[in-house]
Amino acid sequence: MKILSANYVLPISAEPIENGAIAFEKDKIIAVGKCSEIIEKFPEALHENLGCSAILPGFVNAHSHLEITAMRGFLDEFDADFFAWLMKLTKTRSEVLTDEDVKNAAVFGALEGARAGVTCFGDIGRFGKAGFEALKINGLRGILFQETEFSPVNENAPEDFARLKEKFLELKSTETELVKIGLSPHSPYTVSRSLFENIAEYALSENIKFTIHAAESSEEEDFMKKGVGLFAELYKKGGFEWNTPRVSSIEYLEKIGVLQTKPLLAHCVKVSEKDIELIAESDTCIAHCPKSNAKFGHGIAPLEKFLDAKIKTAFGSDSMASNNTCDILEEARFATLFARNLPDTKRFLQAEEIIKTATFGGAKSLGFENEIGSLETGKQADFIAVSLENAAQMPVHDIFSALLFASNARDVFLTIVAGKEIYRNGEAKLVDEKELKMKISEIAIKML
Repeated sequence: MKILSANYVLPISAEPIENGAIAFEKDKIIAVGKCSEIIEKFPEALHENLGCSAILPGFVNAHSHLEITAMRGFLDEFDADFFAWLMKLTKTRSEVLTDEDVKNAAVFGALEGARAGVTCFGDIGRFGKAGFEALKINGLRGILFQETEFSPVNENAPEDFARLKEKFLELKSTETELVKIGLSPHSPYTVSRSLFENIAEYALSENIKFTIHAAESSEEEDFMKKGVGLFAELYKKGGFEWNTPRVSSIEYLEKIGVLQTKPLLAHCVKVSEKDIELIAESDTCIAHCPKSNAKFGHGIAPLEKFLDAKIKTAFGSDSMASNNTCDILEEARFATLFARNLPDTKRFLQAEEIIKTATFGGAKSLGFENEIGSLETGKQADFIAVSLENAAQMPVHDIFSALLFASNARDVFLTIVAGKEIYRNGEAKLVDEKELKMKISEIAIKML
């Protein structure tokens, strides 16, 4: 058994504890409380005082694409042209990068998350295995969602589903206690209705976790509601037939039965009041990615409305290609500031509820709320320590505010998953960071 103490312990499920401590043994939390009380209760336990810092549950990154980490900054010149961005990404991934390159990029991205206090990922992978192995190699928790290929033609649904199922089952056979497998039909407009229905039926029958990009942009909205715009032109040029549903992406997913799977929807920028009602009523979850949305100019998702509707909401970084960093504290800060500046805001989102969204909210969005997301006896020992010693953080009047508005990924100095240290004081415990950096540099040269 070990005890870690700090100036602040944030259970999330209870009030912050000044001069608090957490006791854990193997992969389980044994006790949380005042340092003096915990030491008195477990006098034989090894005790380490982390000093001027805060111990809290690890952050959850509910929407990422670790396998394209090597494209950080590579596509930035195309941010204003989403189609050109997608085409260059697809061409580079398929024609330039090897499977080993993609895996190394994913491992490097997962390491960045661990250094930033992310203990759990909801990662989407077209290659699938790369992100799956990256989480395992770094000792992280999470779900790898195996993504569909571009599959808009109904007639191809049986073959497309068979290929997806084969990939899924191959990964499923090597699941661990920490890393699970889910499915991801890419989006309402890149997957045929028949394939969507097949995947949803399979997910329901086998209790498989499910995530989808949805209501991400104006281009998607124009295509789904009116059958016009960028995607309509591209489908016409490619000779693909697409029957426009003439409703929003969320209404479409509800209509074809996909919301019955209670999926995790990424983005949800372009959502109406009716859409929000459908999401809430179906117990569907949302991964909010404010920085990626803003970088593409897609708009600001109504976070305040999600939270007020009691929708299970989490934060996601999206890919390093569309965001450039994996920093959930920064993501949470951007989300708060954007929300406070929306013209129809009814209230100011507060630091405490946002930090809770970054931790317990993320856990709920992935269905892990009984295991992680709060520091409670019997839960998994997934937690982090954030230094409060930077001059830019002092003085600390409110710990939640200090974390949200004055801290970032670089203030995290300890990351523990299932009771095991995977990162401390600049050093990764399970991977060779120096070697990984060399491999990423080599991949970058190859891409250029």
